[in-house]
Amino acid sequence: MANRTMIEAEPPMTHPGEPVAEIGLLIYPDCQLSAIYGLTDLFRIAGEWSGTPRREIRVSHWRAGGDGIRADWDSHPSDRHRLSHVILPPSLVMPERMAARPDAAEWLRDRHAEGATLCSVCAGAFVLAETGLLEGRRATTHWAFAEALARRHPGIHLAEEHMVLDDGDIVTAGGILAWTDLGLTLVERLLGPSTMLATARFLLIEPPRSSQRPFTPFLPRFDHGDEPIRRAQHHLHAHSAEPLTVGDLQAVAGMTERTFLRRFTAATGHRPNDYLQQVRVARAREALEGTNAPVDRIAWDVGYGDVAAFRKSFQKLTGMAPASYRQSFGIGPARQAAAD
Repeated sequence: MANRTMIEAEPPMTHPGEPVAEIGLLIYPDCQLSAIYGLTDLFRIAGEWSGTPRREIRVSHWRAGGDGIRADWDSHPSDRHRLSHVILPPSLVMPERMAARPDAAEWLRDRHAEGATLCSVCAGAFVLAETGLLEGRRATTHWAFAEALARRHPGIHLAEEHMVLDDGDIVTAGGILAWTDLGLTLVERLLGPSTMLATARFLLIEPPRSSQRPFTPFLPRFDHGDEPIRRAQHHLHAHSAEPLTVGDLQAVAGMTERTFLRRFTAATGHRPNDYLQQVRVARAREALEGTNAPVDRIAWDVGYGDVAAFRKSFQKLTGMAPASYRQSFGIGPARQAAAD
């Protein structure tokens, strides 16, 4: 069989000093090598902070060759492997340029059947999806790739708002640097929350984040080919800070309300009111990032007469309160002055 590996079917008896688990990192063409080596270092550092007696995670690197997929590096060299987890790192090329990897899919299915938890980061989900194991399951990937993954594998239930989605035997992570979130998630699972927190503090990174929403911009679609709907969109963007009703927009489009609602949703992916909230919150995000204007003033400027309603919409769409968002992403005059 092309993908035979030296992986034992039954685990040996665990002895003091032996690794608590072995995590395999799969190196495929054009994958992000910084994730491979970063995860390798993260798991080693976690062992250093695991307390007394020290507990370690064994890490091995796997690569496809002429005789199948083999380990070409091992933190605890041995001829025998028992993978508890396999991680597919991000890709450095866009999903449409990623080559299909049937050998990897077969190898991953075999490891999953032996009990390994399969993990992916960012576009690594496209490699994982080739196994068929994500069909009917929830998964996340980078927000910019979610639509492409849904088109290619419609049976997957995309939940791209999640940074890390732990589904037990399958764990998927979102952004291209979400390997830190995945790595810390696995450290917590294998070595406990105190070791995870100690590792995060030492690396000066945050504990695993729950959501991609603070990083996800609103990207309106105008290339859908429905000209009357596009006119309504243009009107909405030009007058988003003013009171707008569905009646105003359907009049611009020249349609009945029922037809307008159906075609607007089909063309843009949003109902009109939801689309309007996205536009207003996107403009509020820009103001919070680039100015020191009070939150109440920003709410008024983008079209909210009720500040409480603004805060509720902003929290819903970004996963953060306006003040917290500014603290994390603001680059306005006050932050610039503090840096000078």
